[in-house]
Amino acid sequence: MQSFTYDYPVKNYFGAGAVEQALAAEMPRMGSVVMLAYGGGSVKRAGVYDKVVEALKGAGKTVVDFAGIMPNPTYEKCLEGAALARHEHVDFVLAVGGGSVFDCCKVISAQAKLSEDIDHYEHVQGKVPTEFIPMGCIVTLSGTGAEQNNGAVITNEATHVKGPFVGALADWAALDPALTLTVPHAQFMSGAYDTLSHCMESFFGTPREANVTDDMNLAIQRNVIRNMRVIAADDQNLEARSELVYDSAMAENGMLKIGKVTDFQAHMIQHQYGAYTHTNHGFGLAVIHPALYRHLAPEAPAQFARWAREVWGATAEDDLAAAREGIDALQAFTAEMGLPTTFAEMESDASDDTLRKVADTAILTGGCVKKLERDEIFQILTECR
Repeated sequence: MQSFTYDYPVKNYFGAGAVEQALAAEMPRMGSVVMLAYGGGSVKRAGVYDKVVEALKGAGKTVVDFAGIMPNPTYEKCLEGAALARHEHVDFVLAVGGGSVFDCCKVISAQAKLSEDIDHYEHVQGKVPTEFIPMGCIVTLSGTGAEQNNGAVITNEATHVKGPFVGALADWAALDPALTLTVPHAQFMSGAYDTLSHCMESFFGTPREANVTDDMNLAIQRNVIRNMRVIAADDQNLEARSELVYDSAMAENGMLKIGKVTDFQAHMIQHQYGAYTHTNHGFGLAVIHPALYRHLAPEAPAQFARWAREVWGATAEDDLAAAREGIDALQAFTAEMGLPTTFAEMESDASDDTLRKVADTAILTGGCVKKLERDEIFQILTECR
């Protein structure tokens, strides 16, 4: 394992009543003006919005509404939120929803404290923000684990780049698994697959030999798969949802990345595909992973074989044969969960022109087992059709 320093500042309130518990404990530290940020109408339809507003106003807070944060949040939306936060002198950002809302708010809380454009600040000057409006997260859709870290993925529609930003780290997160019942089944399963993807992307990095971080990782992957199958059969099963909400947090709170260089090549390809097509993140990952892994497995057959045997029960004695057995099992599981296995099933643009643009602009990650060329990424994408 590589050397590391691990410090984890996000306070997590987990379980039934987590929102009420978090608000009661954190309200005194939230200041007087709170931006309440969320996406579409599900937060209001489920009654979460009214409950939170009532608690905030009951504590004497001024509530600044910031609605309409879209899936694959745009840079323009982040700038809009930051301008509102500055204008209203917001003391605290309370994000309610899932990864898209949280990512947008991370950038809002940083941009509101910067006197210059955060995109130029981070991606041209190579700097990272150090001042933020404090924020908290109420999780209604798990899977991204975005409430656990300070990374954000934002789409710049002007440049067709869906890329990383460093933003605020939440002071706290409230994770009540019952709130995930407020989102559609397909959306929840997409998020759960994203959790599985985060685990796989962390596992298939370096070192490639067995280590304690990867031992934990493989156990969480098995847990995700088991509980996704429970939800596929019984959508209302709260115990399985609880497991998946915690799996999501574990995949992105840093524990599975300790002492490692991670991969995340599938994410980088999907991000750019999403930048050009505005498609669902988890669905795109479900399509891309098997195709990508068929290209990567020959470069690290022992590592892929370990994953295939311990997660999917592969039985082939030859490592590469076992690896391919595991990849086939992953794709079969995707279909079993009702998730797409091709771009055609997603009904998304898979033209040569679009796939070429994605291949030519996707970030190439240092932790990937193989140094991919642009033409090979294009080939992988065509195999996803």
